[in-house]
Amino acid sequence: MKADLPSGCHHAGILGRRAVAGFELTEIAYLPGLKLPVHRHERAGFCLVLSGTYTEDYGRSVLPCRPQTVTFSPAQEKHSNHFGHAGSRCFVIDVDRQSIERLQEHSARLNNPAYFYGGPLAWLAARLYSEFKARDEASDLIIEGLALEMIGEASRRSVKTPGGKIPLWLNQAREFLHAQFSESISLARVAEVVDVHPVHLATEFRRRFGSTVGEYVRRLRIEYACREISARRQTPLAQIALAAGFSSQSHFSKTFKRLTGMSPLEYRSLCDNS
Repeated sequence: MKADLPSGCHHAGILGRRAVAGFELTEIAYLPGLKLPVHRHERAGFCLVLSGTYTEDYGRSVLPCRPQTVTFSPAQEKHSNHFGHAGSRCFVIDVDRQSIERLQEHSARLNNPAYFYGGPLAWLAARLYSEFKARDEASDLIIEGLALEMIGEASRRSVKTPGGKIPLWLNQAREFLHAQFSESISLARVAEVVDVHPVHLATEFRRRFGSTVGEYVRRLRIEYACREISARRQTPLAQIALAAGFSSQSHFSKTFKRLTGMSPLEYRSLCDNS
C-alpha cells in the first residue's frame, strides 16, 4: 500500500512549522515504534535527526538514521520508515521543485536518496534549525542562505570520486586518520604507515577526498566533539577539547566556530533544546 504525502505531512506530531522562500521547515516528533508504510512526498527534502533513531527503507537500500544524520529524499521517491523504541525528533527541510531545478542548472543533480553523517551538511542543518527556533528579523534571510548551502554541499558530495576505485593504500591512510585523529599526526608519519611518498599522499588525498590531510583530521576532531557534546551533556568542554586532540580550549573553540558556525556553548545549548 502506498500513500502520497503532501509537503510537511509525515504522520506524526508537528512541533513547529515555518515557510521561507521556497523552503518549508518542520520540526516533528515521532512516536516510539511507529511504522510508516510505503509512501512518497510531493517535495524533495532533507531531514536532520535531532534525537532518537529510525530506519528509512528505499527497497534497494536501508538508511540507519541517528542524531547528526542528514538524509535527502527526492520528490516522489517511494520509501517506508520504522522508528526506534524511544521514538525520534526530526527537523525536515522541504524544497520546492522550482528551487531544485534552478539550482541543478549549476550543480550536480540530486536525483537519488542520500545519507550523510556528521560533517559540513549536519553542521549546516544544525545552524538552520537554530535559526528556525530564533524567529528574529534576520532569521528568514539566514535560513534561505543556509538551505541553499545545504543543497550545494549535498550536490558536491554526491559527485562520484574521480579516477575510479580508490587505491587500497589511500583507504588505509584514511582509516589510520580515523583511528588516530586525536593524536599528533604528521603527513610523513601517515605516508610511512602506508609506504608511499608524502608528496604523493598529499596530492592523491586532496584529489580523492577534497581536502588536505590536516583539514580532514581537523574535521574528524570537530565531528567527535559534536558527538561528545550531544551525548555527554555534563562533561566540561575543556575535557572534550582535550579528548578530541586540541591542545587548548581556546584553539578548540575557534576551530569549532569556524567549521560549524557556532561556538561549542551554542552547540550544547542547541542539543539541550532538542
